[in-house]
Amino acid sequence: MTTAIASSPRPRTHIAVLLVLAMTHLLNDLMQSLIPAAYPILKEAFALDFVQIGMITMTFQIAGSLLQPVIGMVTDRHPAPFSPVVGMMFTLSGMLSLAFAQSYTAILISVALIGIGSSIFHPEATRMARYAAGGRQGLAQGIFQVGGQAGGALGPVFAALIIVPLGQPSLAWFAVAALSAMLLLVWIGSRQREISAEFVAMRATAKKDGGAHVEHAPLTIAIGLVMLTLLMFSKNAYGESFRSFYTFYLMDRFGLSIPSAQMMLFIFLLAAAVGVLIGGIVGDRIGRYRIIWISVLGPLPLTLLLPYADLFWTGVLTVMINLIMASAFASILIYAMELLPNRIGLIGGLFYGLNFGLGGIAAAILGGVADSYGVETVYRLCSFLPLAGLLAWFLPRIDERR
Repeated sequence: MTTAIASSPRPRTHIAVLLVLAMTHLLNDLMQSLIPAAYPILKEAFALDFVQIGMITMTFQIAGSLLQPVIGMVTDRHPAPFSPVVGMMFTLSGMLSLAFAQSYTAILISVALIGIGSSIFHPEATRMARYAAGGRQGLAQGIFQVGGQAGGALGPVFAALIIVPLGQPSLAWFAVAALSAMLLLVWIGSRQREISAEFVAMRATAKKDGGAHVEHAPLTIAIGLVMLTLLMFSKNAYGESFRSFYTFYLMDRFGLSIPSAQMMLFIFLLAAAVGVLIGGIVGDRIGRYRIIWISVLGPLPLTLLLPYADLFWTGVLTVMINLIMASAFASILIYAMELLPNRIGLIGGLFYGLNFGLGGIAAAILGGVADSYGVETVYRLCSFLPLAGLLAWFLPRIDERR
């Protein structure tokens, strides 16, 4: 069916484009996830402490956050459909540099390059997912983000199967992932003009029918963005405690080997991939506000139990926690887009940037806690973070026209 969107009662959702976007997101986040997945190898090879591990994460996350809102604002005014290809070039150089890094400084520079690559990738890719969604924004963001979450989950698997047995230089093999993503992004860029024209026509039709987005008051926008930022911080701080320190927690408390701990981290991250897709789909049906409430505050009883569970229940609880908590991100992102519907690039850059920056700050803080009081203390403190979900009470109840 190729009827123009302006004359169609149901806006067309470009599933093929969304799936290719999800694949590029998978490859991008796979390469990112290799950084924390390689921490046990780097810790042993360079005699790093937990503060230094946290600083690696913070360097990567800050590099991946600072540029994103700026790039988003620029591309809102001057769309750059091939900018994600440039971002992938930075990621490629960072992966090769990390594979052959001979010092702690070289590691920091390498992860910064990977972070910069991600900061260039996300704003324009988020815009394309928005354009390709038609009238199914939750589904579109869910598909796009499930690619990223799946890529993040695969990092520990590749670490266990390749990086641990073959060592740090094996990271260079993943340059193939960057090259593959570049080819896919060239095709995505070539489709943007056509799909963005459909999106503009869809919004024009909605406006004619009285269904266009309302203009929100500046105070409403400000309160909404602040609350969403605080909710994002609580979610990311808890998630970062797993990405950076979960393998050490499992090895210290339960005596697991590095490969076994990495596989448990994979299961945890895989739950996020499922959760983010479910959250996007359900959010289309019941609204973003309810999903945010459920996903941020809902895991609290489980997080309080986790530090006292045995190995089996630790695995069960971590999957359930991440399944629920991960469902928030699609709704937070779309909620922000509905506050500022004409600033897609800015919102994509800001909130993916927040994912990086806030996670990096949390990692540095938690690294200090782990060094001073032990890694188990990290999980006792983090168990209270879902209480921040009460902040959802202050979110403006914006009109969600779907």
